[in-house]
Amino acid sequence: MNFNTLFLKSFRVLLIPFALLYGLVIYIRNRLFDKHYLPYSEFNFPLICVGNLAVGGTGKSPMVEYLLDLLHPQFKIATLSRGYKRKTSGYVLAHKNTTALEIGDEPMLFHLKFPDVPIAVGEERLVGIPHLLQDHPTLQAIILDDAFQHRSVKAGLNILLTEYSNLYSQDFFLPTGDLRDEWSSAKRAEIIIVTKCPPDLTAEKKQKIIRSLQPEANQKLFFTCIAYGTPYHILDNTDEWILTPRDEALLVCGIANPKPLKDYLLSQVHTYYQQDYSDHHIFSIDDLIEIKMLFDEINAKDKLILTTEKDAVRLSKFTEELTNLPIYVLPIQHRFLFDEGQKFNNQVLSFIEHFSFNPTKL
Repeated sequence: MNFNTLFLKSFRVLLIPFALLYGLVIYIRNRLFDKHYLPYSEFNFPLICVGNLAVGGTGKSPMVEYLLDLLHPQFKIATLSRGYKRKTSGYVLAHKNTTALEIGDEPMLFHLKFPDVPIAVGEERLVGIPHLLQDHPTLQAIILDDAFQHRSVKAGLNILLTEYSNLYSQDFFLPTGDLRDEWSSAKRAEIIIVTKCPPDLTAEKKQKIIRSLQPEANQKLFFTCIAYGTPYHILDNTDEWILTPRDEALLVCGIANPKPLKDYLLSQVHTYYQQDYSDHHIFSIDDLIEIKMLFDEINAKDKLILTTEKDAVRLSKFTEELTNLPIYVLPIQHRFLFDEGQKFNNQVLSFIEHFSFNPTKL
């Protein structure tokens, strides 16, 4: 453990009184919702919520993509996100000229990958859902991205993600830990997914995690690992780069938890260098100049720049500057372990197919 990590851990321990106060506020808020002192709305429509209890990267965006891949061939589906760090406010529906600055990097990624799917953003889901249904009245389901803690709307199917290396059952409230909601809130989820597991996760370790999370009898628990795809050029997705042990790479990323990606590169290339930015960093031309300078300093024949898909949507605006750069995007997706992918798929599909419409709901 290096000095910076040790200092950060020690500092967070000193913040325990603030974490307890934060936890008390969250506890009171949840009890007010439970007792109906704070109102919530339940729509007469299939809503699928993807969320977590902690801040940071648990794989919500790849899970939304997984659901879009699964559902949009059969159903008229849409997504509604907050649109973190966008330059707009209120409800915004993506169109052909939309940029990441208008809707945020993650919704923009959905929009680029699924151009025929309505992609909307809005801070207030309670306001955004009726807007989206008005704009697209033939919709059959909406995926609510990162909305588990927004209790003003009650979804019909809640998918809760927790990271293998930071289970919510072993975490603590902000700012000492990473939890933004209490452990008991996990009981509201129909599905819990432990993400970013080792691909060779053993049955023994699986059972240990189950004992730690203690899911309810009606909850389904799944395990996924990260599956990396073939890198493609940021401006031309038909131009691919097959990583080899002789390659040297400059990793450019601004994501919450880049450790799994860095671990993967260690196993794939000869050497990699890194240029880290804050989560959801908005790249400037000065950043691009710095990236090019760092890349030019790498003394190797087989070298490339690697970035994530979320970073790519914020870099791709520099079309002219990127044209002659070997900057490639590394796609990721969830892969279900223990041959349970179809079981998960069936539960999601069944939710929409057998949704019970209730005329008393909003």
